[in-house]
Amino acid sequence: MNTTKRVNQLRKIMGDKKVDFSIIINFENQFYFSGLKAITYSRPIVVAVDPEQLSLIVPSLEEENAKNATNADKLYVYHETPVKEANSGSHIEHLKTLISNYPKNARVGVEFSSLPLMLGNIMREAGFELINIDSDIEKMRYIKDQEEIDVITESGRLVSLALKNSLENSRAGLTEMELDQYGNQALFAEVAQKYPDSTLDFFVMSPSGLNRSILPHVFSNTRKLDGNEIIIHSRQVGLNGYRAECERTFFIGNPTEKQKDAFKVAKEAQLAALDFIKVGVTAKEVNEVAREIFRKADMEQYCVHRTGHGIGVGLHEEPSLRYDNDLVLQEGMVFCVEPGLYIPGVGGFRHSDTVVLTNNGSHLITEYPRELEALIF
Repeated sequence: MNTTKRVNQLRKIMGDKKVDFSIIINFENQFYFSGLKAITYSRPIVVAVDPEQLSLIVPSLEEENAKNATNADKLYVYHETPVKEANSGSHIEHLKTLISNYPKNARVGVEFSSLPLMLGNIMREAGFELINIDSDIEKMRYIKDQEEIDVITESGRLVSLALKNSLENSRAGLTEMELDQYGNQALFAEVAQKYPDSTLDFFVMSPSGLNRSILPHVFSNTRKLDGNEIIIHSRQVGLNGYRAECERTFFIGNPTEKQKDAFKVAKEAQLAALDFIKVGVTAKEVNEVAREIFRKADMEQYCVHRTGHGIGVGLHEEPSLRYDNDLVLQEGMVFCVEPGLYIPGVGGFRHSDTVVLTNNGSHLITEYPRELEALIF
């Protein structure tokens, strides 16, 4: 990905806001601007951007990773072994060294939602004014360039493949986790064969039964599926850092009449939102189209979340398709559209698909049948 272009765009924002340098702490934003992605962030990483340099503060175990993955002009490396004692210290000490290069009245761009209070206090004590750039970065990430869209589109193909393999191997007697594994195996095999030198992120959950399917976000567990079962199978796949999502509600055995009715309403709400979403409408309007279907069916009280969310680097990104978002949708935005119903004693009902907005229309990049007849196994 062209991180240099993004850094330069951030520099333009900094110039407009009269910001002297920026400190990036959110790990998704760090990847977005630098290309560095760690396995775990138990050891702090700091990305700093000024008009001339991109600098990173990293632990020694990420030093080679940072050299290979980023175009950083300067690395500040801290250690947790005595091997390189002369260059040891902590990320705090390196931050103090880094900010000492700027005048005492400097204006610093920071993410108010992510900046640890300790680091904020260090910069305030140095005489700096902290300027919130959360929304500026958020808006940058709203719009995906063609390179990002191409990778997200491949993730859409992969997540559809994984979902298909899990659903079409479903049967009574499997646990939720065993159901997931069929799609996982197909996903890993496909990526290993067709995408050399690539990374893969994935997320999957299959809450089943009347009690668990009404919980929108729960991990799969070892509960066994029985002969009459409702399941929401939910997946995300991230190829080389960029994600797509696909979900289907399906049945083992015959659904009840109440389940058929709720399934029909949830499916119609998703289709209405997918048909409506396009460049030029507002996020709030998309949300309202789906909720109106629920309202007419007297089921709105069972819809406990927004109609959808942005997706890309993060599992859930802004913009949100929710009741209070007046944002006008633009070309290059990517959304998961997933209105859901969660009815105690009946079950949970949610399909999700990923859609890319263009000036020539909205393009689905995930696929699997959503009709009831195709989702009874």
